[in-house]
Amino acid sequence: MHFTSEQRFDDGVLEREFTLGEIPGILWTPGSASAPAPLILLGHPPLGLRRMYPRLVARARHAAADGFATATIELPGSGDRPRWPAVEQARADLRRAMEAGEPVGDEIVDALVLPLVDKAVPEWRAALDALLTLPDIGGPVAYSGGVISIGIRLAVVEPRISAAVLFAGSFVPRSMFEEARQVTIPLHVLLQWDDEGNDRQAALDLFDAFGSKEKSLHANMGGHTGVPQFAGDAAAQFFTRHLR
Repeated sequence: MHFTSEQRFDDGVLEREFTLGEIPGILWTPGSASAPAPLILLGHPPLGLRRMYPRLVARARHAAADGFATATIELPGSGDRPRWPAVEQARADLRRAMEAGEPVGDEIVDALVLPLVDKAVPEWRAALDALLTLPDIGGPVAYSGGVISIGIRLAVVEPRISAAVLFAGSFVPRSMFEEARQVTIPLHVLLQWDDEGNDRQAALDLFDAFGSKEKSLHANMGGHTGVPQFAGDAAAQFFTRHLR
């Protein structure tokens, strides 16, 4: 891990950009931490860190106020990373189907999501390896938001992740439902009831499939970007319970 820049905000939060091989990322740490801080991995959609930065930094500073460090990495094929022709073709097929009002077939969802999960999850794990060597980062570790299939796979394969907040706002391949049954960590799942790009029944079926003994579903009216502030506050309280 190589740090490339840093800045400190007026609330004391330290932001450091880094690279891990070819992968860019950002780490935020609280300004007043007297001991290594618990870590939340901030997931995001594959739109690029530059585009997602305003939302990510807001989430990071909110988490820092509760004493948590946060980190994120650029997803494969996003931002300045090399283009991924097969996934870009799947995105084009998805847009075409949705604009035509046609059902989105399993083959499109699989082509769009599964390669991303297969490549992104090992990168997240490598980033976690590096982050946990830093003196101001400690455990436990949680995952928050982003592509829900990435969160599912991480929850299954990464024993250092002890809790997760997942957003049911993206297409999920059928094979991920079987992986969801293997998830056992505490889950806090957000669902926007009128999400125009999400199959509500599929989201409910996925929640039912999770194997966790502690799982809660928080459904709110509104579209994909209309998550109310109180839903975010409830997610923060969830992390406070499980990362302390």
